[in-house]
Amino acid sequence: MTNFKLTIEYDGTAYHGWQRQKNDRTVQEEIEKALMTMTGKKVTLTGSGRTDAGVHALGQVANFHCNTKLTPDVFQKGLNSLTDRDIVIRECTQADETFHARYDAKSKTYNYKILNRLIPAAVSRQYVWFIRKKLNISAMRSAILHIIGTHDFKAFEGAGSPRSHTTRCILNANLVEQDDGYLLFEIEANGFLKFMVRNIVGTLADVGHDKITPDDFKDILLSKDRDQAGPTAPPQGLFLMNVRY
Repeated sequence: MTNFKLTIEYDGTAYHGWQRQKNDRTVQEEIEKALMTMTGKKVTLTGSGRTDAGVHALGQVANFHCNTKLTPDVFQKGLNSLTDRDIVIRECTQADETFHARYDAKSKTYNYKILNRLIPAAVSRQYVWFIRKKLNISAMRSAILHIIGTHDFKAFEGAGSPRSHTTRCILNANLVEQDDGYLLFEIEANGFLKFMVRNIVGTLADVGHDKITPDDFKDILLSKDRDQAGPTAPPQGLFLMNVRY
């Protein structure tokens, strides 16, 4: 029995997230269907974590066990030929037999893209949150400082997420100004709650609109009350960039 590790890139626009579901098309299901075609066996793919409907990935990691003579390069080529073009296996390697894509992960990095200018984009519209009103970048950066470190992030958790606790450690977070009105929010943590990044970004947007202050943002974090936080940012701006092991 060989343990295979996949690094996966996908455009999540047409999918109801990563995790297999009964009545909706997901990334996990599409890859598992391709694996069944290649091996003739039902193969279960274990991802590093879930991504929501409409969320993208450049470095999702998954693993699967299979009793096969097929090599990693054959799996990579075969899966890329059997899945739609919005799913690409960037790498397939043989992993240690004990490797687990979820439990062995040390941290994950997400990027969230915002387009902050008067004119929307046509080409990148599926990959950004378009915000026309000028944002207060300095205030947003001040607010971001409050989430770095270990905190209880219950105020930024989406409902219905299975978890034993809501404490997470943010290793790094910053907001980068790019050309032509693009903003990039980068965040690395040892784990994330459901909708956590999108809820943080939505609340940061309230700071950027001067609806709340950076100190208010801190108070929201400490309150552990989701009702005090801002809206959930739309999914299309969110990218899982990489998983560190």
